[in-house]
Amino acid sequence: MPPRLPAVDPALLAALEDVVPDGLHSRPSDRLGQAHDASHYLLTPQAVVTPTGVDHIAGLLRASAAQGVPLTFRSGGTSLSGQASTAGVLVDTRRNFREIEVLDSGLRVRVQPGATVRAVNARLSAYKRKLGPDPASEGACTIGGVVANNSSGMSCGTEFNTYRTLESAVLVLPRGAVIDTADTDADSRLRALEPELHAGLLRLRDRVRAHPASMATIATLYAIKNTMGYGLNSFVDHDSAIQILLHLVVGSEGTLAFVASATFRTLPTLSHLATGFLIFNDLDHATGALPDLVASGFATIELLDATSLRVAQRDPQAVGALRALNVESHAALLVEHQTDSRDLLLDRMESSRPLLESLPLASGAQLSPDPKTRAALWHIRKGLYATVAGNRPSGTTALLEDIAVPVPALLDTCKQLVELFDKHHYEDSVIFGHAKDGNIHFLLNERFSDAASLKRYVAFTDEMVDLVLGNDGTLKAEHGTGRIMAPFVRRQYGDELYGVMQEVKRLADPAGLLNPGVLLNEDPSSHISNLKVTPTVEKEVDRCVECGYCEPVCPSKDLTLTPRLRIVLRREMADAAAAGNTELLKSLEADYQYDGIDTCAVDGMCATACPVLIDTGDLVRRLRNEKQNGLAQAVWKAAAQHWDAGTNIGGFVMDTVKKLPAPLVTGAASVARAVIGKDTVPLWEKDLPGGGFPRRSIAQENPEAVYFAACIGTMFGPAEGAPGVTGAFLDLCERAGVPLRTPNGIATMCCGTPWKSKGLTDGYDQMRERVLPALWEASDHGRLPVVVDAASCTEGVEKLLHSSDRRFPGLRIIDAVEFVDDRVLGLLTVTAPIGSLALHPTCSSTHLGTNEALSRIAGAIAAEVVIPDGWGCCAFAGDRGMLHPELTASATAREAASVTSRSFDAYASTNRTCELGLTRATGHEYEHLLETLERATRPTQTKALQ
Repeated sequence: MPPRLPAVDPALLAALEDVVPDGLHSRPSDRLGQAHDASHYLLTPQAVVTPTGVDHIAGLLRASAAQGVPLTFRSGGTSLSGQASTAGVLVDTRRNFREIEVLDSGLRVRVQPGATVRAVNARLSAYKRKLGPDPASEGACTIGGVVANNSSGMSCGTEFNTYRTLESAVLVLPRGAVIDTADTDADSRLRALEPELHAGLLRLRDRVRAHPASMATIATLYAIKNTMGYGLNSFVDHDSAIQILLHLVVGSEGTLAFVASATFRTLPTLSHLATGFLIFNDLDHATGALPDLVASGFATIELLDATSLRVAQRDPQAVGALRALNVESHAALLVEHQTDSRDLLLDRMESSRPLLESLPLASGAQLSPDPKTRAALWHIRKGLYATVAGNRPSGTTALLEDIAVPVPALLDTCKQLVELFDKHHYEDSVIFGHAKDGNIHFLLNERFSDAASLKRYVAFTDEMVDLVLGNDGTLKAEHGTGRIMAPFVRRQYGDELYGVMQEVKRLADPAGLLNPGVLLNEDPSSHISNLKVTPTVEKEVDRCVECGYCEPVCPSKDLTLTPRLRIVLRREMADAAAAGNTELLKSLEADYQYDGIDTCAVDGMCATACPVLIDTGDLVRRLRNEKQNGLAQAVWKAAAQHWDAGTNIGGFVMDTVKKLPAPLVTGAASVARAVIGKDTVPLWEKDLPGGGFPRRSIAQENPEAVYFAACIGTMFGPAEGAPGVTGAFLDLCERAGVPLRTPNGIATMCCGTPWKSKGLTDGYDQMRERVLPALWEASDHGRLPVVVDAASCTEGVEKLLHSSDRRFPGLRIIDAVEFVDDRVLGLLTVTAPIGSLALHPTCSSTHLGTNEALSRIAGAIAAEVVIPDGWGCCAFAGDRGMLHPELTASATAREAASVTSRSFDAYASTNRTCELGLTRATGHEYEHLLETLERATRPTQTKALQ
């Protein structure tokens, strides 16, 4: 094995397996995949473990000590500074630590470390509360990372960051002691269990307070955002040892203790917002306006320098004012008022108007409360990372760094940073950030495989450190010290306070086994050791920055691989091939077939979260295509040529097997799967429905739309006694007086998804050439919209259209939910309202942007509409849920737990296979929302007689 995959001591694996019997992962694919995180560091763990509770954590700490092997905790893996990389044991605390408990009607919340910030805020939204920390990575970063890095964000500043809003935590200390700091006897318990630590913290408290220079340094550095080193302000702000320890753990990057749960004080959600984009002629005028803008009460003030504006102009979604600007030395401030009432917002807007009118702006500015305008303006700010990282040269690494200086020093710092970029030839390097706090980020691209580039990076870093410290700033404001700034902690704090930090680490972790090399490191070159090289591998995914934003939305995340892991393992395969390591390559390829290809739902949800818009499904579809043989291509092409017969046969088979004894059919399918292959033969189970109804032609006078009934309704019938979505949609349109027509040959048509998802290009091309011309003619060459009644099929027809080289301009594809919301709903009368409805949006409705329409229809017929916690793609994915039912079971587990925790009057979604997946997962019958709507708006008997 090469150095990237060193041998592992069997005694270590045995010790870990004793602690977590079902949670040890030591395959090469496990170790190499988890070696990657969002940072530019790469160390291969000796093993990866997934504990399920505090007892496991304590046992792992004891095993680490006994074996003398370091231990590192990781949850989201979004950290940019190398905090979650290790050559020891990597402990995945995300998979089994996601519980969220709302306390005191939302005033507090207790959270385990694997829950994301977004998930916590979603739970708190019912109480109109939220967490104080608001990092831009909220969809992927976890509470474990938030505490470990003392996260702040866009608007929380230093007042509402993690340090200020954390109330208590359950800590597991390196020697295995478990202490809940909320307990009234927590301090005495710490003294009893860890007497040296308790006494040492009090001794350090007195040492810091007795040293005037230390007190002055702490006052200066913690007046701004500062996550460099340990949080020494703990010794100033708190008196008891337990509270000092709790607040030292905040920002300690997993080097002092494991946080098993954290309890936060929450903030009210401010839903009345007004946003403005202020463009100045230069940076001087932009920073000069900061004091007055801060004094006027703006909650957020985000800075964008001239290069940021030029880069942002490349984004097709950039607002008109930005696109029209001839950027020279301009700079901009994105400002926003946030209030809890409309009247207060109007007052703030009015009071700010004279100030805005007095500013030396390059163009006029006004504040807008319009949500769409706000989204467009924030897209400029949040899209910078995607634009720069997505357009970086292949093989380079995107580095996003952050610093903070006192606001009066911000202008000079920005100017000198630009000079450093020019001096070291970093092109397209942007400066942006939280100007109100003097906290700025800068983004540059570097190629670590090149010695000259590495030398340049070292020189730039040294000069940047001099610049920031010379302006009384901190080298890390939000992202944490990690490995990248560990060698510079002493330089920032001086010998005395650095010595205090060293003593903190020695007291809490005497063996030095918790995440060594992070936060404190005496090796002056450690920040350029173990650097990650990003090879050019495949066009679909080369832009990946390994940030992990995709992982929370991936349906296979708890079963096999996430999109990030699918990509990094392809990179590892390329490395193994280049190194001639055929043994490793074969091992990775063997694991990847099931983990990476067979259990990918190709649902595209990863693209909705990816900052550079990668759909990893594109890669998987291509890999599936490469695996297909000529026979499979021919068979599925023939199926496409005779799809009417294929769907009717499919429905007949479902009807037939439904009548047979379930054990007989399931047993026969299991045997066939064992012989032919589990990725080829579906597994029939008794909860599947019978066949559906053949599609029929419709030709009503003066049609308002072309109706494309999905073929899935022919193969899978509706719930017993239900009309199916086709019957429901036709009834609804009839009640509303909306005439329809179908394309000629509707029974032979399909959206193409079965072929596309399997990589069967011949059949896909065949279907495209049949469907699109028929829709073009039926729609009067684009005059009428084409309405599709299953969300995944709507998305499939759209993809057919997009692959047609623009031969059908103006052809509009609309989902039936959106069409009913826009054209039909207002003409209906609700005669049988529903009390409560569990609603499952799908991956396709998310892609299509129809979730709001889905919610409006649900809200029109139900007093209470609940989108369950943990909802996401069900991974039924056509036939994927029948080929690999374990994938759907894993993907729906958390949503199912939420749904079954209470009862609902109805359960609905917007796609038949999703309904089947959710029905199987929850034990409750799901139907298409239009079926629910049809039932709720049926004319009463009296009206029918009239």
